[in-house]
Amino acid sequence: MNTINTFTPLSQSPIRPADTSDVSQAKSGFGDILSSTLESVNNSQITGDMAIEKLQTGEAKHLHEVMIAVEEADISLRMLVQMRNKALTAYEEIMRMQI
Repeated sequence: MNTINTFTPLSQSPIRPADTSDVSQAKSGFGDILSSTLESVNNSQITGDMAIEKLQTGEAKHLHEVMIAVEEADISLRMLVQMRNKALTAYEEIMRMQI
């Protein structure tokens, strides 16, 4: 009885296999769409700010190009705010559902 049994660890297997369902793929797809939309809105805001700056310094050739850049930035920001409002409304509706 002087021998000690050695403990050999079992190979570690994941508790749950990787999730490859449609929902997990949609989740990553939605995140990609959201980040690209935010980046696009940010870029249009930067472009609009640069157009205003060029107008103030006298570098802008045509006023209508500045107005188009500013309006594009404004419309994209309004669209993003509306998307946020719709997502918040959908979340609140889901939270009110009875199980």
